[in-house]
Amino acid sequence: MRDEIVRALKQFDADTKLTAIIMTGTGERAFSAGQDLAEAHDFDGKRAEEWIREFEIFYGVIRALTKPIIMALNGTTAGSAFQVALLADIRIAHPEVTMGQPEINSGIASITGPWIMREMLGLSRTTELSLTGRLMNADECYRIGIVHHVVPRDQVLNKAFEIADELGQKAPLAMRLNKAWLRKMTEAGFREAFDAAMLAHRISYDSGEPARMIDLFFAHRSDKSER
Repeated sequence: MRDEIVRALKQFDADTKLTAIIMTGTGERAFSAGQDLAEAHDFDGKRAEEWIREFEIFYGVIRALTKPIIMALNGTTAGSAFQVALLADIRIAHPEVTMGQPEINSGIASITGPWIMREMLGLSRTTELSLTGRLMNADECYRIGIVHHVVPRDQVLNKAFEIADELGQKAPLAMRLNKAWLRKMTEAGFREAFDAAMLAHRISYDSGEPARMIDLFFAHRSDKSER
């Protein structure tokens, strides 16, 4: 799926008829719950490092877009999906949306997420979210500035198209230059974060801790569903 999204984003960015890009989830339950834990369960250190490199490519493509990108958040936005949403230019949610960085709850180190969050929120809130793994509701996300608009559930996509139309009317060269500078200002930190993530995930997965914690996570979820 990451590869398919990367191909689509590159295609949309190259299409001269398009002036803005919107991403949203399918259905009403989630924008995306993030990494598939069943996939990540059996990683070893080498595969974990490759996995982080795949995300570096994915995130890098989002950061390199010359056109504005808007996230129409239609539900839970967690983990890597939370990071993807924060890499966008504008974020729109409805009141039932939840967002956060819950990796620690399944034994997965969070390295790239804190870097992205710190750029948006500062170190204090980043530390709290990274270490607790809690999800924020839409009101909190709006208050701290990571969601720009909260609208009724059935208006999220309409609002996204409204903003896309507005941004699409801006001077295209100025838009490209602005986005290029915003990327350049943070490029060194972005690459440093991924270097750190590859090392941390290799150590983590070689230890076996993520697999043990993911097993506990699935067991806890199964117990809750049986009650």
